[in-house]
Amino acid sequence: MPLILAVDDEANILELLKYNLTKEGYQFIGVTNGSDAIKAAGEEKPDLIILDIMLPELDGWDVLRILKFNKETMSIPVIMLSAKGDVLDKVLGLELGADDYVTKPFSPREILARVKVHLRRKRQPPPSEEAKEEIRIKNLVIRPDRYVATLNGKKLDLTPKEFELLHLLAANPGRVFTRDILLERIWGYDRVRETRTVDVHIRYLRQKIEKDPASPEYIETVRSVGYRACPEK
Repeated sequence: MPLILAVDDEANILELLKYNLTKEGYQFIGVTNGSDAIKAAGEEKPDLIILDIMLPELDGWDVLRILKFNKETMSIPVIMLSAKGDVLDKVLGLELGADDYVTKPFSPREILARVKVHLRRKRQPPPSEEAKEEIRIKNLVIRPDRYVATLNGKKLDLTPKEFELLHLLAANPGRVFTRDILLERIWGYDRVRETRTVDVHIRYLRQKIEKDPASPEYIETVRSVGYRACPEK
């Protein structure tokens, strides 16, 4: 069964998570500080991490940065769990590579639902032969089988969600994807999350691939609708 790593300095929160997750059949590891979280993630290779922000030694932001910049742990889904419910905190978590953000107090049923969504996405079957073919748009090359994208011959440093967004758009040049559809296709939710999640990831993706994000060559905004990959002209 999938292994869940939970990181929180409150023992009662860890006990609540352990009870509900093990009841559903998941394996569980709980740690109470950021340093132990980094160590456990590297040694145990959990299938998903539930990460609090306010932690001793290393806070959740630092832990998330380290996880997402390490090749061995960057693909592990991370659900941020925090009493900080401000929009800016949520946006920061998403910008740093978090896959989800849940505020305290939380419903165990909500946590379980989100855990299941992210694990289901992780278990998706490998791409078909057609999906493995590289995609080219101008000087941008995407290789789905290698999970690599290059621009002008240089490898792009993309987070998993940025790569998935870029791949989906580039594989369908000219097709407009609404924010709700992108949420469902990339994050696995149907209007559960704020659509600003998509906007934040698109903004950061543009900073990495566009010479001038205000005049994009690769990802175009369709006002009041969503986004599309700019077709070749």
